[in-house]
Amino acid sequence: MEPISSRYRDKIIEMMKNVRHTSVVTEKDVFQKANPLNRPYIDSMVEELLLPGSGILNLENLHRLCELSRQGASCLILMEHYSNFDIPCLYYLLEREGENGKQIADSIISIAGMKLNEENPIVLAFTEAYTRIVIYPSRSLKHVSDPAVLKEEKHKNNAINRAAMHEMIRAKKSGHIMLVFPAGTRYRPWDPSSRKGLKEIDSYIKSFDYMVLVGIAGNVLRINRSEAMHEDFVTQDVVLYNAGPVIECGPFRKRMKAEAPFGDDSKQYVVDRVMDELQVLHEAAERSRAPFLNGKESIQQEG
Repeated sequence: MEPISSRYRDKIIEMMKNVRHTSVVTEKDVFQKANPLNRPYIDSMVEELLLPGSGILNLENLHRLCELSRQGASCLILMEHYSNFDIPCLYYLLEREGENGKQIADSIISIAGMKLNEENPIVLAFTEAYTRIVIYPSRSLKHVSDPAVLKEEKHKNNAINRAAMHEMIRAKKSGHIMLVFPAGTRYRPWDPSSRKGLKEIDSYIKSFDYMVLVGIAGNVLRINRSEAMHEDFVTQDVVLYNAGPVIECGPFRKRMKAEAPFGDDSKQYVVDRVMDELQVLHEAAERSRAPFLNGKESIQQEG
């Protein structure tokens, strides 16, 4: 396998010329509208990497969610996360489903961590091709030990996330679907804890009317364990997204909290059940793509 930075070096050089946003995120620019100039480059990569059999299972569920959003409901997608090409592959496959698929893609706004802006200019060139709202993940504060720096970072955290919340409220009330990765990070086969859902996701579920869970089987951009994100490995694969049924958030959350064993953190219990459902969707997608793999092992399960 080859790092993406070398496999697509010439295209990335051209993409870097089109970068609009900076690596520094403040509360004034948490809403970052897609830069369409780099989409053709990314789509050409995705087209080369996706193998026959790739697609979206149960697309009608996402179409229904999109219709609810257009009718004024606040709508949420909670999706598994394996690579930084999860979003590019999703958009690519949606837009090849005709007008309905394009409407869904156009309605999606992803919630993204600051790292995608800060990590590397190459990563930013890919990230900014899709509309997103940038947040400051609270878990990032755990790595700050200096009290003075921690105080400053907490202030920055509060300012950015407050602005992000305002942008999310505005967006979800104007026909947009918010897409969130409930694990908050890419799944790493050598680190089972990376599949654990964040308790904060309960707050998202609480603030939306409807949601669809999306499992993913297949991965065209494997994490490079020893290098930065722009050195992740590209590989061809069959990628299937599996959209679950439209779920009414309030009743789901109420039911899960009622089921939570006494003494358990009920918010975490809600999120744990979401992750369980995502695993079910993932396994179903794996079964659907198995005939296209010719006996090859699932990429996501390799170390």
